[in-house]
Amino acid sequence: MFSYRHAFHAGNHADVLKHTTLIALMKYLTQKDTALTVIDTHAGAGLYRLDGDYTETSGEAQDGIFRLLSASKMPAAQAGKAPTATKSVAPAKTGKVAAEQPLAPVLQDYVDFLRSLNPQFAETGDPAHLKIYPGSPFIEQHFLSGRDKLKLFELHPTDFKSLTGNIEQLGVGRQVVVSREDGFEVLKTFLPPPARRAMVFCDPSYEIKTDYGRVASIMADAVKRFATGTYVVWYPIIPRPEAHDLPRKLKTLATKSSRSWLHATLTVKSSKLTTDEAGDVKRPGLPASGMFVINPPHTLKADLQLALPQMVTRLGQDRNAGFTLDHGG
Repeated sequence: MFSYRHAFHAGNHADVLKHTTLIALMKYLTQKDTALTVIDTHAGAGLYRLDGDYTETSGEAQDGIFRLLSASKMPAAQAGKAPTATKSVAPAKTGKVAAEQPLAPVLQDYVDFLRSLNPQFAETGDPAHLKIYPGSPFIEQHFLSGRDKLKLFELHPTDFKSLTGNIEQLGVGRQVVVSREDGFEVLKTFLPPPARRAMVFCDPSYEIKTDYGRVASIMADAVKRFATGTYVVWYPIIPRPEAHDLPRKLKTLATKSSRSWLHATLTVKSSKLTTDEAGDVKRPGLPASGMFVINPPHTLKADLQLALPQMVTRLGQDRNAGFTLDHGG
């Protein structure tokens, strides 16, 4: 259970979808005056080096954040220009946009946050100077005000140590609590939160197939304990029954609980096995991933309607690239 290290995958196409969505959520949820509690059940190390051994070994960031930046003109920040939500309830159709178009506002927010962590990249706009990549804890903390709280859970001993050190550098005191505990097990002890506002982000490795069932189970328990919380689940889309069952279970949960929901997926390539010239089988790696949100902000669908087609254009690797965006409730 301690084999997974997100450092190998930092900045890949799944992170682009995951962190763009997370930024849109945090930006909206922290606008209210009431305190917000954010719970990250599988926090990872918090920060990653894109020029480190792990990331360079996998090369996944090259087909993720670096591909996104290389295809963009890097326009100036578009702060305060969030799109207006629509009333449509139909799924968005897969589509493409010209790579030379300005980035969608939420993608621009994502790039701007990367700039804030990488001064040389901010100064030059050259993706070669992008060295530091944030995990979800740093994105979540960035948007918090003094009244908000962030609770981070990580079991991996090395990542827990890194996470603790990285958070200490922020100097935010008791606003952020880091614990070496199983996020699946402890989530129920924090719901409902004192201020009755919370967002839970659940992003396990899914290396153990039972993770899919555990995600569905803790989400069901969480909604029962605190129905109005915002619950966010990332999951890989791979040729495994459990991976395809999870979003269906979450949709059923939301529907039976009379809660609104949003489901976004991003596919960048085919999931089929191929063979090289020597006849050896080549696995495609992760071809797609999804984000499922229970009780999403009303603005999230409009944010992603603009961002997802651009992700397809910039990150797509073959004709199978595409996206889906569906919601209900």
